[in-house]
Amino acid sequence: MVKPDGVARGLVGEIIARLERKQLRLVAAELRTIDIATAARHYAEHHDKPYYDKLVEFMTQGPALVTVVEGPEDTWQVVRGLMGATNAKDAAPGTIRGDLSVGWRENLVHGSDSAASASREIEIFFPELV
Repeated sequence: MVKPDGVARGLVGEIIARLERKQLRLVAAELRTIDIATAARHYAEHHDKPYYDKLVEFMTQGPALVTVVEGPEDTWQVVRGLMGATNAKDAAPGTIRGDLSVGWRENLVHGSDSAASASREIEIFFPELV
């Protein structure tokens, strides 16, 4: 997912290009403003965290590009490597966050952290693919 800050900054093309250069294939994409109920479902595991409300507020503030990317069996790991550390200040140069972001919450992209999470998130955003 390209988060609202990435869309607002005009980085969608750059981010998708990095995925494609890594031989990953975009199979679904939709630009949408995520509603509160969908954001709450997506971030349910963070519900009890002190940053949860701010995270939902951020994710619903403007359009995001939700996507499904295909590649090797471990595509989620490939994508996570391309994204870089969650805190952009810790992200290595050459990663999306390392090159293009400086924040923690506003860190441009989201990627599933496991195959199980990818399946759950695809069902949330693209139920027709399940």
